[in-house]
Amino acid sequence: MTHVYSIAHSSRQGLHQFLSRQSSKDSQVDQAIGQAMAIRKRHPTMGCRAMYDLMQEVDFGRDVCERILLKNGFRLKRRKSPIKTTISNPSLRYPDLIKGLILTGINQVWQTDITYFLAPNCKVFFIVFIVDVYSRKIIAWAANDHMQAEANITCLQHAITSRNITSDTKLIHHSDRGSQYGDKEYIALLKSHRIRISMCKEAWQNAYTERINGTLKNAYLYSWDIEGLSDLRRAVRKAVHAYNSEKPHRSLPTRMNPMAFEIHLASTKKNTHPAVKIFNYEKK
Repeated sequence: MTHVYSIAHSSRQGLHQFLSRQSSKDSQVDQAIGQAMAIRKRHPTMGCRAMYDLMQEVDFGRDVCERILLKNGFRLKRRKSPIKTTISNPSLRYPDLIKGLILTGINQVWQTDITYFLAPNCKVFFIVFIVDVYSRKIIAWAANDHMQAEANITCLQHAITSRNITSDTKLIHHSDRGSQYGDKEYIALLKSHRIRISMCKEAWQNAYTERINGTLKNAYLYSWDIEGLSDLRRAVRKAVHAYNSEKPHRSLPTRMNPMAFEIHLASTKKNTHPAVKIFNYEKK
């Protein structure tokens, strides 16, 4: 063995220390992979960087941890699909009230949108989300097998009730110009609570809900077995809970999840809340 040590340019003690360090490193890698596997069961396609924020007692830095996970099969594949959910109504003339707006708290701007879900059996369903732009929390949703305005009305009514919206709230409701958002009953519900109506001309100007639509479908729903409407509703409820109460959000302080951020806001003074500026997407 002395000859072996001389070839390796090491001593017995040095080799023992090297093997000990390597064993410890391998153990840390195994721990990180084990935690990542557990996280992926709850968040089927959460990115490696986001998973790092949920891990406990990992000795690696974020970048090192991300490289380890990518090398061990945790790389994501994104899907695209071209089903159209917005049928614009050119007669709607409500202005865009939110571009460049600075927010200082929740219930100042809500965004809403409709997205599709294509089940493995090729059935198409539609999901409505309403999001608080300041906290990024999904505050209401509805899933159906049609695109009629009644689904949007049900979703809006739930949002108003759950957030205790009154005529003094000074809330802006922002959407695209889809026909559902121009429905007489939908408009009447907004106006009855003195909620100001804001509409964009292009889908990308409804960015907050567009992003959440993609996250909920690609990171959760498409990873689960969903055949019918009842399956979808259970899955959306599960996905919304995971998104609101577990998934770290890069736009929130210390990468909090939306639920934790709203709890934090409730326990701090309003004049200490961070300001959030909505992107001014005017074309130059």
